[in-house]
Amino acid sequence: MRSPKDFFEPLAIGAPQPVREIPVRPSRMIHFFDPSNPKMAAKVPSIAKGCDILLGNLEDAVQSDKKLAAREGFIEIAKATDFGDCQLWTRVNSLDSPWVLDDLIQIVTAVGNKLDVVMVPKVEGPEDIHYVDRLLAQLEARAKVERPILVHAILETASGVVNIEAIAGASPRMQGMSLGPADLAASRRMKTTRVGGGHPGYLVRADPSPNDAEAPRPTAQQDLWHYTIARMVDACASHGILPFYGPFGDIRDTLACEDQFRNAFLLGCVGAWSLHPVQIEIAKKVFSPTVEDVVWAKRVIDEMGDGTGAVMIDGKMQDDATVKQCRVMVGLAQMLADRDPDLKKAYGL
Repeated sequence: MRSPKDFFEPLAIGAPQPVREIPVRPSRMIHFFDPSNPKMAAKVPSIAKGCDILLGNLEDAVQSDKKLAAREGFIEIAKATDFGDCQLWTRVNSLDSPWVLDDLIQIVTAVGNKLDVVMVPKVEGPEDIHYVDRLLAQLEARAKVERPILVHAILETASGVVNIEAIAGASPRMQGMSLGPADLAASRRMKTTRVGGGHPGYLVRADPSPNDAEAPRPTAQQDLWHYTIARMVDACASHGILPFYGPFGDIRDTLACEDQFRNAFLLGCVGAWSLHPVQIEIAKKVFSPTVEDVVWAKRVIDEMGDGTGAVMIDGKMQDDATVKQCRVMVGLAQMLADRDPDLKKAYGL
């Protein structure tokens, strides 16, 4: 373990100074695209205009014979595109693959100054982050990258969840974490073949009617991922980094996708993965506070004055704890409004 006094020192001579606080920017969706697909690549400039984060995917969704084309395509897209306010990320191949080393070397060398975050799949423990941390510092120094490239970990294994707090605090580069439900389900031997979302077999059932034991008994479907998301949110919050819900695989079921994203939003996630353009708009809607919530939060803040004591508003008690909650809501609304004129008008900010 490094001494705390050395934690924020560069890991390579000539590398940029590590960040002391992770920048919080609009991050409602991480939209994935395949850089080896020419049709997807052609749409990147237009999609970037309406996206918070665009991610060039080099890993699981890319066939092995297209790995090199995906890496080269990502570099070409990064060089040719003006991303504006949209963040540019890439998901490299897993650390046990034969491609990841060249992913990092070639991308950082070619477009390191345009790359915001490297997403690392299947992170098992802090040692994985330490490896990427040191390698990125060496490459930044060699390529004269002006600011540190941040790291985002995907929770896709049981070991990763067990080591979640150590992963979250492994490096000043840690930007955040995402839930990877499909691989995590396999790692845990869960009996589901769905990618994210609930499962009709995972439910609670009402007690039998005392008057009719044969009467239908209502059921409610439960969330398979509630425990993991809550644990991820706590680990991220305690280390000042950002939690994200991962993919929702049923592209056609937009209602269930919206519900799952909203659950994650309420629990503290800042955004979710988008696998199809239709999910961009769902994430944009869900991870932006409603106008009603923002108006109410502003009212509470105004009436609480210096934030101490307690007041009654419409029969509801408000105190220092609730005003802190309201400041979270208004802070997010202000950040989004600074970028989106329509939201600025709607929120009255």
